Amino acid sequence: MKKCKIEVLKTTLHKDLADEYGCEGIGKCPMHEVGDVFWGDYAKPKGLCDEAWKSMYQYVFALAHSSEKFYYGDWIDKEGVAICSCNDGIRPVIFKIERTDEESKINYTPIR
Repeated sequence: MKKCKIEVLKTTLHKDLADEYGCEGIGKCPMHEVGDVFWGDYAKPKGLCDEAWKSMYQYVFALAHSSEKFYYGDWIDKEGVAICSCNDGIRPVIFKIERTDEESKINYTPIR
């Protein structure tokens, strides 16, 4: 199993949705900033938002276990990479997940 690099690419705010549904003074997500980097394999990295992890863990797990391109090659053109966002519909954070060549320190034995 390989480690995956999880990087924050963008923090966004849908102003129209924030104006209609958001709390007063809502802005971009305060949890993450562009350039933040986390390292993951099967468990949520320390410091990563729980909701962000819920939206990406299946991609991290698949990439850590050597998944090629996702969805028959009609989503991401680069092998070993996934682009996803957290579950916050008003102020989503966009992440890049990339499989590395570094082995995870987890002692993982697949069931055969």
